[in-house]
Amino acid sequence: MATSEKAAYDALPYPRVVVVGGGFAGLAVVNGLAGKPYKVLLIDKQNHHCFQPLLYQVATASLGADSIAHPFRRTVGPMSNVAFRMAAVKKVDPANKQVITDRGTYDYDILVLATGTVTNFFGMEDCERTAMQLKTIGQALDIRSDFLQEFETAVALDDVEEQRRYLSFVIVGAGPTGVELAGALAEIKRSVVKHEYREMDNETMQIVLIDSNDKVLKNFNEASSDRALTYLQELGVNVRLNTRVVGLEDDELMLNDGSSIRTNTVIWAAGVRGASVPGMEAAMDPRSGRYRVDPQNAVEGMPDVYAIGDIAAMRNEEWGDGHPQVAQVALQQGDHLVKNLVRKAEGKEALPFTYKHQGSMAVIGRYRAVVDLGQRSFGGFFAWLVWMFVHVVQLVDFRNRFMVLFNWGWKYLSWRNTIRLIIRPYVRRTNIRLR
Repeated sequence: MATSEKAAYDALPYPRVVVVGGGFAGLAVVNGLAGKPYKVLLIDKQNHHCFQPLLYQVATASLGADSIAHPFRRTVGPMSNVAFRMAAVKKVDPANKQVITDRGTYDYDILVLATGTVTNFFGMEDCERTAMQLKTIGQALDIRSDFLQEFETAVALDDVEEQRRYLSFVIVGAGPTGVELAGALAEIKRSVVKHEYREMDNETMQIVLIDSNDKVLKNFNEASSDRALTYLQELGVNVRLNTRVVGLEDDELMLNDGSSIRTNTVIWAAGVRGASVPGMEAAMDPRSGRYRVDPQNAVEGMPDVYAIGDIAAMRNEEWGDGHPQVAQVALQQGDHLVKNLVRKAEGKEALPFTYKHQGSMAVIGRYRAVVDLGQRSFGGFFAWLVWMFVHVVQLVDFRNRFMVLFNWGWKYLSWRNTIRLIIRPYVRRTNIRLR
């Protein structure tokens, strides 16, 4: 922002709206308030928006990081009433209406919390310390480097049991992230490992998907859940349901049935909790780690503070203690809050939020996907095309859409994952040992 533009922004006589978090919900608010009678400041510890539904494709070398990321400054640059600060929020002071960050303190008239979620390890510190996560682009690149390094190490080993340990990939959690990641790794086993690592038997590679529920994709229709399980089994994924992780120590994952799995790589996709901010404890729902909000997304007991998306817990008869923590909810709550803030500026009463569920979908490898639309569900090639279309349309930037389509086209025509580069080697610390 040039000096003259900064002076113009500072001089705006509008109420100050601070938006914390540039995910789907936060970015919907920023885009919606562009040109409206508010002075908006977006704060995020990253300098980019990440399209999280496709993170697993970065992790499995199908897409580059820049295909699913978009710089915030490219978004807010043309918006004269919007500014951006790359900063980590340390605390919110509701009494003085301030947001304290590692790069300064910012006053607000209206605060919008859209901080999303963090991985929930359910109190298992050993898993939190050792298991890999898939919430950010950095973590996706770590997973990509890790499995490629494991391949290169395994191919040089003569001991088959040692090879098996390096080539055993365990995914904890059979929701959409876990199912899609397992399917992608299974495709790598069938294509890349088989044809490019010929010195070893590709069947030595094992993908294990673990979940404590009695089915995969537990929030999907029964037909879609059953179909997804069939697809995974056809791809050779070892699906272990009604199974719970109880510990992780010395490259051995321990399960509640007394068995264990020797593995170097555990990817945790078993659950999330709200990414809370210090200073807001009075409004926290301790069970979910989310902020209690009213039907207008206003945080209970916190004047002029709103929470939207994954961090918001709006109780109602249909959704119980809170809406699903998915992109659809985040986008709709962000758009609805913009409408209410515009109504507020016009002196009108705020309207309650109503979630319109538009369906669920997950992809399981090449030409396999499941889609739920209301009580109807379908799968297979057509569902896979629907999944591709929806995800490309939702990407923020035209350039991103073109890059994703190009990479997908090349991958599916050539049967190759195109970005198998170890750019920054991943070193995992397990207890005090470096591997």
